[in-house]
Amino acid sequence: MYATPPGAGDGSLGLSARDRHVWALFTDWCAATDQPPIPAPPQQLARFLHDNPAVPATQRRRVSVINTVHRRQGHPAPGTDEAIRRALNTTRAARLQRRSALVAERLTQIPIAGWPAGLFGRRDALILALAAAGVGFEQIARLRRRDVTATGDHSGSLLLSVDRDRIDLPESPEIPLVSIYREWTEVLGFLDQNYGTRTIARHFEAGRDLAGFDAVYCTDDRPLLTPINRWGHTPLTPAPLTARAITAITQAHLSGKAPAHTVPPRTSRPDTAPDMHSIDDGRVLDPHYYERGIAARRSAHKDLTDVTDLLDDIEDRADQLLAELDSILDDVT
Repeated sequence: MYATPPGAGDGSLGLSARDRHVWALFTDWCAATDQPPIPAPPQQLARFLHDNPAVPATQRRRVSVINTVHRRQGHPAPGTDEAIRRALNTTRAARLQRRSALVAERLTQIPIAGWPAGLFGRRDALILALAAAGVGFEQIARLRRRDVTATGDHSGSLLLSVDRDRIDLPESPEIPLVSIYREWTEVLGFLDQNYGTRTIARHFEAGRDLAGFDAVYCTDDRPLLTPINRWGHTPLTPAPLTARAITAITQAHLSGKAPAHTVPPRTSRPDTAPDMHSIDDGRVLDPHYYERGIAARRSAHKDLTDVTDLLDDIEDRADQLLAELDSILDDVT
């Protein structure tokens, strides 16, 4: 029989009487099935919900309590698993299913080659795939490179760490989530090894493969998704995409109004230099031109010599007036 580890029995501290009853139900079930209540993986929580059927509202309450106890003790909340969230919220599941179908259709239209369309396409495809999997726009904006782990080379699932919670995003046949993620990390890895936009632009323009440049970011705190300007430049100092920008990108693709991302046309230079006027146009200057200019500047310098003293005098008089005003106000009060 499983023995409760130190600290696990304190999970009910700070809970209401109703929530303590929920936590006791979970710990009793864990003891009966010889499993630790903390930390509980999502699969264990799913089996608990299956073995203790109830109406959706009650099940959501149970998941909320179990998540709260886990977070208080510094463990990932098992109820953030996408499969559990969809099972408890049929409306959300239906909405994400519709979004996934639309995203799967749009992904076939997003280029991953060519310059700069391929650069934008790889980033935007990952945004759409994460949104279709149920990750919120705010969560996507907060993702750092170290927060994502891919299981398998081109199939499997993505493990996300968002706000200390672990989210398992299984791959679907319609949306190859891991492949899409690796295509973007190939870009990140290439830019890490080859500074300068021109270098990666030549790779895209020549149709070269970026395979092998993807990297595993275990401790990299840089943003996963970054802005890209119209010429394909990413920020020199890593900056994350905002949630508003991610929302706009997603809506643009889902509505079929995403820009094509073509290279802006270069302005052509004239073949011949513009007509230049000759300096010597036949005019004759006054022979005393320079002497008069020097004399004018010398006169101005002399006239402005006393300006500093005048300003100092004005400042002293202003201070005196303020002092007199303060004295009057003191007498009144």
